[in-house]
Amino acid sequence: MSAFLKLAHLIDALNDRFASVAKWAVLASCLISAGNAAVRYGFDYSSNAFLEIQWYLFAACVMLGTAQVLRVNEHVRVDVIYGKLPSRGCVGIDLFGLIFFLLPVMALLTYFSFPLFWKMFQSGEMSGNAGGLVRWPAMLMLPLGFAMVFLQGIAEIIKRIGWLAHKYEMDMHYERPLQ
Repeated sequence: MSAFLKLAHLIDALNDRFASVAKWAVLASCLISAGNAAVRYGFDYSSNAFLEIQWYLFAACVMLGTAQVLRVNEHVRVDVIYGKLPSRGCVGIDLFGLIFFLLPVMALLTYFSFPLFWKMFQSGEMSGNAGGLVRWPAMLMLPLGFAMVFLQGIAEIIKRIGWLAHKYEMDMHYERPLQ
């Protein structure tokens, strides 16, 4: 179990890094958006590249930050049943959802999105807009983001099994792992 928990913590650390990239992508997107508006209204100049880089950064924010949302257990869930269960029941529901829903869906989405990215990467596909950007960096966010959620799902399964085996401590009241 110890080796599995180390793997889970390694995945957590990796997703912490990607979450940091997502955090900076939000800031960069906001600054570029403000700069674009200032240049457009102040100097009557605009570029499609400014708009597209905002979209790319937003894609990075969402796709690279999603695994972190799962890691800190802040994702949306319906508490009609979950909130009334004891801790072991909550962990059981989590394990069921992670194993039978999250992992298969993330595996499929990674599988289907990677060829799209690879095709764009190999062809060097560019945006059809004047002054547009190469598209593969934005498309890379799909398989990368889905793969990171898949890995985080594995980490969450390991931690919950560890909690059930009394090898990992989680505060179920606050729904966050104790650090």
